[in-house]
Amino acid sequence: MSVRRLWFIIKKEFIQIRRDRVSLGIAIGMPLMMLFLFGYAVKTEVDHISMAVFDMSRSQESRELIHAFQNSNYFVINYDVSSNDTIKKLIDTGKAKAGVIIPPDYGKKIIKGIPPQVQFIVDGSDPTVARTALSSGLLVGQSFSLDLKQKIVHKKSYGFYNSGGIDLRSSVWYNPSLKSELFTIPGLIGLIMQNITVMLTAFALVREKERGTIEQLIVTPIKRLELILGKLIPYIFIGFADFIGVLFLGTHIFHVPIKGSIGLLMLLGAGFVTCALAIGIFISTMAENQLQAMQGVVLFILPSVLLSGFMFPREAMPLVIQWLGYAVPLTYFLDIIRGIILKGLTFQDLTYPITVLAVLGASLLTLATLRFHKKLD
Repeated sequence: MSVRRLWFIIKKEFIQIRRDRVSLGIAIGMPLMMLFLFGYAVKTEVDHISMAVFDMSRSQESRELIHAFQNSNYFVINYDVSSNDTIKKLIDTGKAKAGVIIPPDYGKKIIKGIPPQVQFIVDGSDPTVARTALSSGLLVGQSFSLDLKQKIVHKKSYGFYNSGGIDLRSSVWYNPSLKSELFTIPGLIGLIMQNITVMLTAFALVREKERGTIEQLIVTPIKRLELILGKLIPYIFIGFADFIGVLFLGTHIFHVPIKGSIGLLMLLGAGFVTCALAIGIFISTMAENQLQAMQGVVLFILPSVLLSGFMFPREAMPLVIQWLGYAVPLTYFLDIIRGIILKGLTFQDLTYPITVLAVLGASLLTLATLRFHKKLD
Protein backbone atom coordinates (compact mmCIF):
# COMPACT_ATOMS: atom_id res chain seq x y z
CA MET A 1 0.00 0.00 0.00
CA SER A 2 1.33 3.39 -1.01
CA VAL A 3 0.98 6.06 1.66
CA ARG A 4 1.34 8.75 -1.02
CA ARG A 5 -1.59 7.41 -3.09
CA LEU A 6 -3.65 7.01 0.07
CA TRP A 7 -2.96 10.63 0.99
CA PHE A 8 -4.12 11.89 -2.42
CA ILE A 9 -7.36 9.91 -2.11
CA ILE A 10 -7.98 11.34 1.37
CA LYS A 11 -7.22 14.84 0.10
CA LYS A 12 -9.58 14.39 -2.85
CA GLU A 13 -12.37 13.19 -0.55
CA PHE A 14 -11.98 16.20 1.75
CA ILE A 15 -12.21 18.51 -1.29
CA GLN A 16 -15.47 16.82 -2.36
CA ILE A 17 -16.88 17.09 1.15
CA ARG A 18 -15.96 20.78 1.27
CA ARG A 19 -17.70 21.42 -2.06
CA ASP A 20 -20.89 19.70 -0.87
CA ARG A 21 -21.61 22.35 1.72
CA VAL A 22 -25.22 21.29 2.28
CA SER A 23 -24.28 17.76 3.34
CA LEU A 24 -21.38 19.07 5.41
CA GLY A 25 -23.63 21.55 7.21
CA ILE A 26 -26.21 18.84 7.95
CA ALA A 27 -23.51 16.45 9.18
CA ILE A 28 -22.16 19.04 11.61
CA GLY A 29 -25.41 20.73 12.59
CA MET A 30 -27.64 17.68 13.02
CA PRO A 31 -25.83 16.19 16.09
CA LEU A 32 -25.95 19.56 17.84
CA MET A 33 -29.63 20.02 17.04
CA MET A 34 -30.44 16.48 18.18
CA LEU A 35 -28.55 17.04 21.44
CA PHE A 36 -30.55 20.14 22.35
CA LEU A 37 -33.88 18.72 21.18
CA PHE A 38 -33.48 15.41 22.98
CA GLY A 39 -32.04 17.11 26.05
CA TYR A 40 -34.97 19.48 26.45
CA ALA A 41 -37.84 17.55 24.87
CA VAL A 42 -37.29 14.04 26.26
CA LYS A 43 -39.04 14.43 29.60
CA THR A 44 -41.73 12.29 31.15
CA GLU A 45 -42.18 14.36 34.31
CA VAL A 46 -45.28 16.49 33.94
CA ASP A 47 -46.13 19.53 36.00
CA HIS A 48 -48.14 22.73 35.56
CA ILE A 49 -51.07 20.73 34.17
CA SER A 50 -53.76 22.97 32.72
CA MET A 51 -56.91 22.85 34.85
CA ALA A 52 -60.44 24.24 34.57
CA VAL A 53 -62.49 24.98 37.71
CA PHE A 54 -66.26 25.28 38.03
CA ASP A 55 -66.81 26.77 41.47
CA MET A 56 -70.53 26.88 42.21
CA SER A 57 -69.94 27.71 45.87
CA ARG A 58 -67.94 30.92 45.43
CA SER A 59 -67.04 30.86 49.12
CA GLN A 60 -63.88 31.36 51.13
CA GLU A 61 -63.77 27.61 51.74
CA SER A 62 -63.94 26.77 48.03
CA ARG A 63 -61.21 29.30 47.23
CA GLU A 64 -58.94 27.57 49.76
CA LEU A 65 -59.40 24.27 47.89
CA ILE A 66 -58.61 25.94 44.57
CA HIS A 67 -55.47 27.50 46.05
CA ALA A 68 -54.42 24.07 47.34
CA PHE A 69 -54.44 22.71 43.77
CA GLN A 70 -52.62 25.75 42.44
CA ASN A 71 -49.98 25.80 45.20
CA SER A 72 -49.09 22.16 44.52
CA ASN A 73 -47.19 23.25 41.36
CA TYR A 74 -48.71 20.30 39.54
CA PHE A 75 -51.71 22.28 38.30
CA VAL A 76 -52.29 25.70 36.76
CA ILE A 77 -55.80 27.12 37.02
CA ASN A 78 -56.11 28.49 33.49
CA TYR A 79 -59.89 28.50 33.27
CA ASP A 80 -62.58 29.62 35.72
CA VAL A 81 -65.74 28.43 34.01
CA SER A 82 -69.44 28.70 34.68
CA SER A 83 -70.80 25.37 33.42
CA ASN A 84 -70.02 21.66 33.13
CA ASP A 85 -70.31 21.91 29.36
CA THR A 86 -67.46 24.42 29.25
CA ILE A 87 -65.21 22.04 31.18
CA LYS A 88 -66.09 19.26 28.74
CA LYS A 89 -65.30 21.47 25.76
CA LEU A 90 -61.96 22.54 27.22
CA ILE A 91 -60.97 18.93 27.90
CA ASP A 92 -62.21 17.82 24.47
CA THR A 93 -60.04 20.40 22.71
CA GLY A 94 -57.02 19.65 24.91
CA LYS A 95 -56.88 23.13 26.42
CA ALA A 96 -57.44 21.64 29.88
CA LYS A 97 -56.17 18.27 31.06
CA ALA A 98 -58.10 18.26 34.33
CA GLY A 99 -61.19 19.82 35.85
CA VAL A 100 -62.65 20.41 39.31
CA ILE A 101 -66.36 20.87 39.98
CA ILE A 102 -67.21 22.31 43.40
CA PRO A 103 -70.89 21.97 44.47
CA PRO A 104 -72.93 25.02 45.57
CA ASP A 105 -73.28 23.80 49.18
CA TYR A 106 -69.55 23.18 49.58
CA GLY A 107 -68.91 26.07 52.00
CA LYS A 108 -71.94 25.30 54.18
CA LYS A 109 -71.01 21.61 54.51
CA ILE A 110 -67.42 22.46 55.40
CA ILE A 111 -68.62 24.73 58.22
CA LYS A 112 -70.97 22.02 59.50
CA GLY A 113 -68.25 19.37 59.36
CA ILE A 114 -70.00 17.37 56.62
CA PRO A 115 -67.65 16.10 53.85
CA PRO A 116 -68.81 17.70 50.56
CA GLN A 117 -68.36 15.77 47.32
CA VAL A 118 -65.96 17.43 44.88
CA GLN A 119 -65.67 16.07 41.36
CA PHE A 120 -62.17 15.77 39.96
CA ILE A 121 -62.01 15.06 36.20
CA VAL A 122 -58.93 13.90 34.30
CA ASP A 123 -58.45 13.64 30.53
CA GLY A 124 -57.26 10.05 30.11
CA SER A 125 -56.50 10.28 26.39
CA ASP A 126 -52.79 10.77 27.22
CA PRO A 127 -52.00 8.14 29.90
CA THR A 128 -48.69 9.76 30.88
CA VAL A 129 -50.27 13.10 31.71
CA ALA A 130 -53.40 11.45 33.11
CA ARG A 131 -51.49 9.29 35.61
CA THR A 132 -49.59 12.30 36.91
CA ALA A 133 -52.72 14.43 37.08
CA LEU A 134 -54.74 11.71 38.79
CA SER A 135 -52.15 10.81 41.42
CA SER A 136 -51.27 14.45 42.07
CA GLY A 137 -54.92 15.52 42.30
CA LEU A 138 -55.79 12.75 44.75
CA LEU A 139 -52.72 13.60 46.80
CA VAL A 140 -53.71 17.28 46.92
CA GLY A 141 -57.25 16.30 47.92
CA GLN A 142 -56.08 13.97 50.69
CA SER A 143 -53.60 16.50 52.04
CA PHE A 144 -56.18 19.30 51.98
CA SER A 145 -58.79 17.07 53.62
CA LEU A 146 -56.36 16.08 56.37
CA ASP A 147 -55.46 19.71 57.09
CA LEU A 148 -59.14 20.61 57.14
CA LYS A 149 -59.93 17.84 59.64
CA GLN A 150 -57.12 18.94 61.91
CA LYS A 151 -58.37 22.53 61.88
CA ILE A 152 -61.92 21.45 62.75
CA VAL A 153 -60.66 19.15 65.52
CA HIS A 154 -58.62 21.98 66.95
CA LYS A 155 -61.57 24.40 66.88
CA LYS A 156 -64.46 22.15 67.96
CA SER A 157 -62.60 19.41 69.84
CA TYR A 158 -64.70 16.47 68.65
CA GLY A 159 -63.67 13.09 67.25
CA PHE A 160 -61.03 13.14 64.50
CA TYR A 161 -62.73 10.61 62.27
CA ASN A 162 -66.05 12.45 62.35
CA SER A 163 -64.60 15.84 61.64
CA GLY A 164 -65.46 16.53 58.03
CA GLY A 165 -62.83 16.92 55.33
CA ILE A 166 -63.75 16.58 51.65
CA ASP A 167 -64.84 13.66 49.50
CA LEU A 168 -62.85 13.97 46.25
CA ARG A 169 -64.46 11.81 43.55
CA SER A 170 -62.12 11.22 40.63
CA SER A 171 -63.28 10.45 37.10
CA VAL A 172 -61.06 9.58 34.11
CA TRP A 173 -62.59 10.40 30.73
CA TYR A 174 -62.05 8.73 27.31
CA ASN A 175 -59.55 6.16 28.58
CA PRO A 176 -60.63 5.08 32.09
CA SER A 177 -58.23 2.12 32.20
CA LEU A 178 -55.35 4.34 31.00
CA LYS A 179 -54.34 1.85 28.29
CA SER A 180 -51.28 3.15 26.47
CA GLU A 181 -52.25 1.59 23.12
CA LEU A 182 -55.38 3.75 22.91
CA PHE A 183 -53.06 6.76 22.89
CA THR A 184 -50.08 5.42 20.93
CA ILE A 185 -51.84 3.63 18.07
CA PRO A 186 -53.67 6.72 16.69
CA GLY A 187 -50.47 8.72 17.04
CA LEU A 188 -48.47 5.95 15.40
CA ILE A 189 -50.85 5.98 12.42
CA GLY A 190 -50.21 9.71 11.97
CA LEU A 191 -46.46 9.31 12.37
CA ILE A 192 -46.23 6.43 9.89
CA MET A 193 -48.22 8.36 7.32
CA GLN A 194 -46.04 11.44 7.71
CA ASN A 195 -42.78 9.52 7.35
CA ILE A 196 -43.90 7.48 4.33
CA THR A 197 -45.46 10.37 2.44
CA VAL A 198 -42.54 12.74 3.06
CA MET A 199 -40.11 10.14 1.73
CA LEU A 200 -42.32 9.41 -1.28
CA THR A 201 -42.00 12.92 -2.69
CA ALA A 202 -38.63 13.95 -1.25
CA PHE A 203 -36.94 12.21 -4.18
CA ALA A 204 -39.45 13.21 -6.88
CA LEU A 205 -37.57 16.18 -8.38
CA VAL A 206 -34.14 14.92 -7.29
CA ARG A 207 -34.51 11.87 -9.53
CA GLU A 208 -35.25 14.17 -12.47
CA LYS A 209 -32.07 16.15 -11.72
CA GLU A 210 -29.86 13.08 -11.41
CA ARG A 211 -31.26 11.46 -14.56
CA GLY A 212 -30.87 14.68 -16.51
CA THR A 213 -34.55 14.80 -17.48
CA ILE A 214 -35.20 18.02 -15.57
CA GLU A 215 -33.81 20.03 -18.51
CA GLN A 216 -36.40 18.45 -20.80
CA LEU A 217 -39.16 19.59 -18.47
CA ILE A 218 -37.72 23.10 -18.33
CA VAL A 219 -37.94 23.66 -22.09
CA THR A 220 -41.56 22.47 -22.25
CA PRO A 221 -44.48 24.92 -21.83
CA ILE A 222 -45.36 23.21 -18.52
CA LYS A 223 -45.75 25.79 -15.75
CA ARG A 224 -44.02 25.32 -12.41
CA LEU A 225 -47.28 24.88 -10.48
CA GLU A 226 -48.47 22.31 -13.00
CA LEU A 227 -45.24 20.39 -12.58
CA ILE A 228 -45.41 20.47 -8.78
CA LEU A 229 -49.06 19.37 -8.75
CA GLY A 230 -48.36 16.73 -11.38
CA LYS A 231 -45.65 15.29 -9.16
CA LEU A 232 -47.85 15.57 -6.06
CA ILE A 233 -51.25 14.20 -7.12
CA PRO A 234 -50.22 10.57 -7.92
CA TYR A 235 -48.63 10.26 -4.49
CA ILE A 236 -51.79 11.64 -2.85
CA PHE A 237 -53.67 8.55 -4.03
CA ILE A 238 -50.85 6.26 -2.91
CA GLY A 239 -50.55 7.99 0.47
CA PHE A 240 -54.31 7.94 1.03
CA ALA A 241 -54.45 4.23 0.23
CA ASP A 242 -51.65 3.67 2.76
CA PHE A 243 -53.57 5.73 5.31
CA ILE A 244 -56.71 3.62 4.91
CA GLY A 245 -54.71 0.41 5.22
CA VAL A 246 -52.76 1.51 8.30
CA LEU A 247 -55.91 2.91 9.94
CA PHE A 248 -57.84 -0.31 9.36
CA LEU A 249 -55.09 -2.60 10.63
CA GLY A 250 -54.13 -0.36 13.53
CA THR A 251 -57.64 -0.05 14.91
CA HIS A 252 -58.66 -3.68 14.35
CA ILE A 253 -55.51 -5.53 15.35
CA PHE A 254 -54.97 -3.44 18.49
CA HIS A 255 -58.71 -3.13 19.23
CA VAL A 256 -58.85 0.67 19.21
CA PRO A 257 -62.46 1.70 18.59
CA ILE A 258 -63.19 4.82 16.53
CA LYS A 259 -65.72 6.88 18.51
CA GLY A 260 -66.06 9.70 15.98
CA SER A 261 -66.96 10.00 12.32
CA ILE A 262 -64.95 7.73 10.02
CA GLY A 263 -65.85 9.93 7.05
CA LEU A 264 -64.44 13.02 8.78
CA LEU A 265 -61.31 11.09 9.70
CA MET A 266 -60.83 10.01 6.08
CA LEU A 267 -61.31 13.55 4.80
CA LEU A 268 -58.86 15.08 7.26
CA GLY A 269 -56.45 12.18 6.74
CA ALA A 270 -56.36 13.00 3.02
CA GLY A 271 -55.62 16.62 3.92
CA PHE A 272 -52.75 15.60 6.17
CA VAL A 273 -51.34 13.30 3.49
CA THR A 274 -51.34 16.23 1.06
CA CYS A 275 -49.59 18.45 3.61
CA ALA A 276 -46.92 15.82 4.30
CA LEU A 277 -46.36 15.31 0.57
CA ALA A 278 -45.89 19.06 0.19
CA ILE A 279 -43.11 18.84 2.80
CA GLY A 280 -41.42 16.14 0.73
CA ILE A 281 -41.73 18.24 -2.44
CA PHE A 282 -40.22 21.21 -0.62
CA ILE A 283 -37.26 19.08 0.51
CA SER A 284 -36.88 17.81 -3.04
CA THR A 285 -36.63 21.34 -4.44
CA MET A 286 -33.76 22.15 -2.07
CA ALA A 287 -31.76 18.94 -2.56
CA GLU A 288 -29.28 18.49 -5.41
CA ASN A 289 -29.00 14.70 -5.05
CA GLN A 290 -30.69 11.80 -3.30
CA LEU A 291 -28.19 11.86 -0.41
CA GLN A 292 -29.14 15.44 0.42
CA ALA A 293 -32.81 14.55 0.06
CA MET A 294 -32.45 11.68 2.54
CA GLN A 295 -30.56 13.93 4.95
CA GLY A 296 -33.35 16.50 4.68
CA VAL A 297 -35.97 13.82 5.39
CA VAL A 298 -34.10 12.66 8.50
CA LEU A 299 -33.58 16.27 9.58
CA PHE A 300 -37.34 16.80 9.47
CA ILE A 301 -38.63 13.46 10.75
CA LEU A 302 -36.56 13.15 13.93
CA PRO A 303 -37.53 16.54 15.42
CA SER A 304 -41.17 16.03 14.44
CA VAL A 305 -41.30 12.81 16.48
CA LEU A 306 -40.19 14.72 19.57
CA LEU A 307 -41.86 18.09 19.09
CA SER A 308 -45.31 16.87 18.03
CA GLY A 309 -46.10 15.16 21.31
CA PHE A 310 -46.10 11.67 19.81
CA MET A 311 -43.68 10.20 22.34
CA PHE A 312 -43.41 12.72 25.16
CA PRO A 313 -45.99 15.11 26.63
CA ARG A 314 -45.61 18.59 25.21
CA GLU A 315 -46.71 19.97 28.58
CA ALA A 316 -43.41 18.76 30.06
CA MET A 317 -41.29 20.60 27.48
CA PRO A 318 -39.84 24.10 27.91
CA LEU A 319 -41.93 26.85 26.36
CA VAL A 320 -39.44 27.45 23.53
CA ILE A 321 -39.54 23.79 22.52
CA GLN A 322 -43.33 23.85 22.63
CA TRP A 323 -43.36 26.82 20.26
CA LEU A 324 -41.11 24.92 17.84
CA GLY A 325 -43.68 22.11 17.88
CA TYR A 326 -46.33 24.49 16.56
CA ALA A 327 -44.48 24.56 13.21
CA VAL A 328 -44.80 20.77 12.79
CA PRO A 329 -47.97 19.63 10.92
CA LEU A 330 -47.97 16.32 12.80
CA THR A 331 -48.69 18.23 16.03
CA TYR A 332 -52.10 19.25 14.72
CA PHE A 333 -52.93 15.95 13.04
CA LEU A 334 -52.26 14.09 16.29
CA ASP A 335 -54.87 16.32 17.94
CA ILE A 336 -57.24 15.53 15.08
CA ILE A 337 -56.82 11.77 14.89
CA ARG A 338 -56.73 11.26 18.66
CA GLY A 339 -59.68 13.59 19.09
CA ILE A 340 -61.83 11.72 16.56
CA ILE A 341 -60.80 8.19 17.58
CA LEU A 342 -60.69 8.60 21.37
CA LYS A 343 -63.13 11.45 22.07
CA GLY A 344 -65.50 11.38 19.11
CA LEU A 345 -64.90 15.05 18.30
CA THR A 346 -66.67 16.77 15.42
CA PHE A 347 -65.50 19.23 12.78
CA GLN A 348 -66.55 22.17 14.98
CA ASP A 349 -64.47 20.83 17.88
CA LEU A 350 -61.40 20.56 15.64
CA THR A 351 -61.67 23.89 13.85
CA TYR A 352 -58.33 25.20 15.14
CA PRO A 353 -56.05 22.25 14.20
CA ILE A 354 -57.86 21.83 10.86
CA THR A 355 -57.36 25.50 9.99
CA VAL A 356 -53.69 25.53 10.96
CA LEU A 357 -53.03 22.30 9.07
CA ALA A 358 -54.67 23.73 5.94
CA VAL A 359 -52.61 26.93 6.20
CA LEU A 360 -49.38 24.97 6.67
CA GLY A 361 -50.17 22.74 3.69
CA ALA A 362 -50.95 25.68 1.40
CA SER A 363 -47.86 27.57 2.59
CA LEU A 364 -45.56 24.59 2.03
CA LEU A 365 -46.96 24.01 -1.45
CA THR A 366 -46.48 27.69 -2.29
CA LEU A 367 -42.91 27.68 -0.96
CA ALA A 368 -42.10 24.53 -2.92
CA THR A 369 -43.43 26.11 -6.12
CA LEU A 370 -41.46 29.33 -5.58
CA ARG A 371 -38.34 27.38 -4.62
CA PHE A 372 -38.53 25.27 -7.74
CA HIS A 373 -38.87 28.41 -9.87
CA LYS A 374 -35.62 29.72 -8.40
CA LYS A 375 -33.90 26.44 -9.22
CA LEU A 376 -34.95 26.78 -12.84
CA ASP A 377 -33.38 30.24 -12.97
